[in-house]
Amino acid sequence: MRIGELAKEAGLAPSRIRYYEQQGLIGSIDRGLNGYRQYSRGTRQLLEMIVVAQQAGFSLDEIRNLLPPHGEADWSRDNLLAALKGKMIDIETLQQRLSATHSGLSAVIARIEALPPGGDCFENAEDVLASLREHSGDGGPIA
Repeated sequence: MRIGELAKEAGLAPSRIRYYEQQGLIGSIDRGLNGYRQYSRGTRQLLEMIVVAQQAGFSLDEIRNLLPPHGEADWSRDNLLAALKGKMIDIETLQQRLSATHSGLSAVIARIEALPPGGDCFENAEDVLASLREHSGDGGPIA
């Protein structure tokens, strides 16, 4: 199929498909006598897997490292499982950081709301900064 057909089936812009080709995520494409790129049905599946992996937070480099060599259908089960488990750990770490940040911001908001009305927040900055440091967990800047 030609790139327009593939783009329509995969729900992607032709430029994105060409980009994935340039990045080595999809193999070399045969060209017809007319010079048009010709794609297989398997390319559509591969594109869908790339898009799903990106939505799950994988970078293009990570995806490239997971894909089997072009022309081969063998996926490395162990590599795939390791990458998926690694991404789960990354997500859990991010969730913990976001939760800590949320708690810290909630505390700062409560602190600011407790200030007398009409007060200058800048004058009370040292108290607010101390509250931020307290909620960062290490007394240093909040990450």
